[in-house]
Amino acid sequence: MTKPIESGLILKGEDARRFHKYMDNPEYSKDGKDMIRRAVKIAEKKRANTIAD
Repeated sequence: MTKPIESGLILKGEDARRFHKYMDNPEYSKDGKDMIRRAVKIAEKKRANTIAD
C-alpha cells in the first residue's frame, strides 16, 4: 500500500506571519489578474461543454 504524501513545508516566525497576512489580503499584479481571468474563462467553457455533453 502506498504512503500518503506529506507536506515538507512548515512556515515559522516571520515567514508564517507574512504568509497569513498575504492570505488575508492577497495582492496580484496586472499579469496575475489577467492570468486568473483567462483561467476562469477556460474553466467556464469546460464546464459548459461538460454540461452540454
